[in-house]
Amino acid sequence: MEDPRRHIPRTDVVLADPRLSTLAASAGPAAVKAAVTAAQRRVRLGEIAPDQVAETAVAALTAPVDGLRPVLNATGVLLHTNLGRAALSAAAVDALVAAAGHTDVELDLTTGHRARRGRSTLATLAAAVPDAGAVHVVNNGAAALVLAATALAAGREIVVSRGELVEIGDGFRLPDLLASTGARLREVGTTNRSTVADYAAAIGPDTGFVLKVHPSNFVIHGFTATPGVADLATLPVPLVVDIGSGLLAPEPALPDEPDAASTLRAGAALVTASGDKLLGGPQAGLLLGDAALVETLRRHPLARALRVDKLTLAALRATLYGPEPPIRRALLADPAALRRRVDRLRDRLAAAGIEAEVVSSVAVVGGGGAPGVELPSWALSLPRRYAETLRTGTPPVVGRVEHGRLLLDPRCVPEDADPDLAEAILRAVGTG
Repeated sequence: MEDPRRHIPRTDVVLADPRLSTLAASAGPAAVKAAVTAAQRRVRLGEIAPDQVAETAVAALTAPVDGLRPVLNATGVLLHTNLGRAALSAAAVDALVAAAGHTDVELDLTTGHRARRGRSTLATLAAAVPDAGAVHVVNNGAAALVLAATALAAGREIVVSRGELVEIGDGFRLPDLLASTGARLREVGTTNRSTVADYAAAIGPDTGFVLKVHPSNFVIHGFTATPGVADLATLPVPLVVDIGSGLLAPEPALPDEPDAASTLRAGAALVTASGDKLLGGPQAGLLLGDAALVETLRRHPLARALRVDKLTLAALRATLYGPEPPIRRALLADPAALRRRVDRLRDRLAAAGIEAEVVSSVAVVGGGGAPGVELPSWALSLPRRYAETLRTGTPPVVGRVEHGRLLLDPRCVPEDADPDLAEAILRAVGTG
């Protein structure tokens, strides 16, 4: 019999395939040629037939690659850390694309001279928080606190309540973070009760600042007491307040969640917060407050190592300047509208012969924001055996398992993605 490898098509013939010509525009000619060469090699090894070279190359170029994959967040957790916390607005996504090339990030186009990095973003942030004398942005919330501790208290003391020395995900502990800056912690009060007198008694010549931390991932009830920002602001040292969640102004839906504007008006010298939580922007650390303190932080050598890139600056400005981000729509979603969406989803599945239940659900903010707050919602209930199939499908759908059932809550799923969610479920049930 004739060896089929003698019929391997020439590279130029395969590259002329319209499908590969189209892919060359997006993947690049080199990648397409490499995929064709790899497919020809598989023919020589006897793994595929000669007439499958083009098809195999196309499949290799269009297959999902390892890395970040967009998912549908049907967990009912608005700021799911494992899913990247806040989803960016369309305006922020457009800004990322625009900033991907060369930009005027540090250039004044009028004068042709170097300009302050990210000046338009900083101006937009300052306008959003007029109570701040100055603002600065670093690469995440922890970095904001590290910069403050290093610049203001390295080799000195930070006075902080024992009840606020929190641990967040993956074993990350606030005391370890602060100690890494060279500052010493002066703990005051007890786990459940601290007073202004406790703080005042601890202040001395070595005090760099008093730190107040929002315990963003837990709530203590019962016999508790903690002084407010206004009380601590009367002490004779700067007050730094880590509000965590990134609210810039009061949010009626979260009345107990601290915000930057109110905290500054109450007397905080410096506020630190995250940009990728309730603000709804990219990962960033915000520093807001006294102009002299912010300038001290901005000029510290560590600030260079913690600075943000042009993509973060672009996405943050668009978040501040543009339409409301997805996190806000999810937070304020009408439960009745969510019920209608789940009903339509159930009906679509029923038409395909798939039985599913509509059940009441409880969504949460997550991401270290608004602990204890429950948001009434609705979910589609399926057998839990479909959880893995949905997670590994296209697009991946991530729900949550409760009491042996898989719940899919659409609060964080864009409404225009409901057809995609329905199709994903249909495929999962069909293969499960």
